[in-house]
Amino acid sequence: MAQVNPYLAGATGHCPKCGEGFLFEGFLKIAPACEACGFELSRHETGDGASTFIILIGGGVGAFGALFSMFAWHWPIWLLLLVWLPVTLGLSLGLMRPAKGLMVAAQVANKASEAGRRDV
Repeated sequence: MAQVNPYLAGATGHCPKCGEGFLFEGFLKIAPACEACGFELSRHETGDGASTFIILIGGGVGAFGALFSMFAWHWPIWLLLLVWLPVTLGLSLGLMRPAKGLMVAAQVANKASEAGRRDV
């Protein structure tokens, strides 16, 4: 079996251990185990790490775009909201799964779940 890049597998929503099974059970819910290799995925919890990064990225793009549109082209407020709110929402939702997959893959690649009290 060839070596799997855990970061690429996690970003695409596959098991970071084997690269074949699915990482997610729902939109953002981590599957309990990989259906292909049986690797236990439930102990890898990312918390709010991925959402924090995505809020900063999506909010930054949306805020910069809205401010640029307002000052450069003098768009009215209703047009700014009509354009930049869906862009920010779509960008945030579109990046959420790959970001969470990357966070889980980083934990698997660095064996973060195997650390205990004696290792600190």
